[in-house]
Amino acid sequence: MLLGDVVVAFETARREVEKGAARSLADHLAHLIVHGVLHLLGHDHEDDVEAEAMERLESALLARLGVPDPYHERRSA
Repeated sequence: MLLGDVVVAFETARREVEKGAARSLADHLAHLIVHGVLHLLGHDHEDDVEAEAMERLESALLARLGVPDPYHERRSA
């Protein structure tokens, strides 16, 4: 079943990492792809409840891939 495409602007992703994201480019790309696939599956972050649920799912999926939680700092603040 084709759900759609996930397109990542590599140069933009690399700039985001260079601007101070405390993660590797590979981890950032993995996060962007997981985020995009979740959108294709119907998840969204239009309100706080949806955003929290989507972030928790992203974090769990990324953990299975060995990628650190991109939301860790914000949650622990």
